[in-house]
Amino acid sequence: MGEKKEKNVLPLGVNLLESLAKFQQIELEDVEISFDELELRFTPGMVMGAPQVGLPPPVKAKPTSLLEASFDVPLEDYAGRIVEVTLGATKSKGGSRKYSLTIGGEMAPAFYNFQSKSPHRPVIAFDVFDWPKVPLAKAVKMHYRPVLEDTAEWAKLCVEKFGAEMINLHFLTIDPLIEDATPKAAVKTAEEVLQAVDVPIAIGGCGDPKKDLDVFTAIAEVTEGERILFNSVTLDMDIEATANLIEKYGHTVIAFTSMDVNRARELNRKLYDFLPKDRIVMDTTTAALGYGLDYAFTVMERSRLAGLKGDPELNHPLSSGTTNAWAAREAWMKMGPEWAPRELRGPIWETVTGLTLLLAGVDYFMMMHPAAAKELDKMIDNLMSAKSAETVDWVSLKL
Repeated sequence: MGEKKEKNVLPLGVNLLESLAKFQQIELEDVEISFDELELRFTPGMVMGAPQVGLPPPVKAKPTSLLEASFDVPLEDYAGRIVEVTLGATKSKGGSRKYSLTIGGEMAPAFYNFQSKSPHRPVIAFDVFDWPKVPLAKAVKMHYRPVLEDTAEWAKLCVEKFGAEMINLHFLTIDPLIEDATPKAAVKTAEEVLQAVDVPIAIGGCGDPKKDLDVFTAIAEVTEGERILFNSVTLDMDIEATANLIEKYGHTVIAFTSMDVNRARELNRKLYDFLPKDRIVMDTTTAALGYGLDYAFTVMERSRLAGLKGDPELNHPLSSGTTNAWAAREAWMKMGPEWAPRELRGPIWETVTGLTLLLAGVDYFMMMHPAAAKELDKMIDNLMSAKSAETVDWVSLKL
């Protein structure tokens, strides 16, 4: 046994140090280490004194003032400027509207008031449909039920009761899969709306490229000079024909693409061959809160910043179909009590969607719920002025 013990004795010397250097870490088991001399070194500040029994803990001095630090506003030099587009024409300009609305003209990101005031206020327009069977959430339909059968009265209600500064007239009956209404029927409805209200209007199609072009052509001709905003021209339409009728009859148009900055550039570039830049508004698609809103925000913000930095193909005002917020099922379906009543949840959903894209630089909003439109309108006022923020009391709000 003594001989075996003698073999397991490992001097704390060269061999151990070589092992540590090679493996950085070694594990010893059943080892006994003896020292002739042990030296301990303590790092200053790490030695803890023995606890003092019976003495009160030291009192920490409280700060009497905040630390002072210098701050410089992060100003950037933006070489570009967003094109101004005027919507609607007064009698002196060849139309019949009570007033015109101009959007665009920004020289800095949205509401950088410390650098450049927004020259024009974003516009909130109310959606109106020519089809009484349009599927609307209950929280929205309750406001328009008496006028669903009369498109002109619907538009009039939005202006006189809810203060709409512009009307988006969407033609769904022209859809070949719905009623396949004729361009002549669409012209009649458009004329009735123009007579019922005196605010600028926008004309929206059904999404069928050929039918939309036929209807746009018929309406553009009989409303010459009104500077209507046609919604919209897409890459799969006859771009030359659409642009030519917009130019010929003195209107404006939304260039619609689906969340792709490069496709937005492509469509704008093709329009430039036939149409002045001050007739074009961009729409890169609005996705609802919880359904891709972050993607919509990113594309719009990228487009706006590119335009401000000098990109000549992206320096256009931005449009948002904020009504798409109601496509989110959470905005209208029955859910648990923690989600609150649908009558409030839906308007909040539309408001948050609109506010998010407002901060991305959107100039033109298509909305539907009166409370959501009113709240976004108040937010725009607060952001464009030095007033303290005012918000809706959602808890006690009566709808």
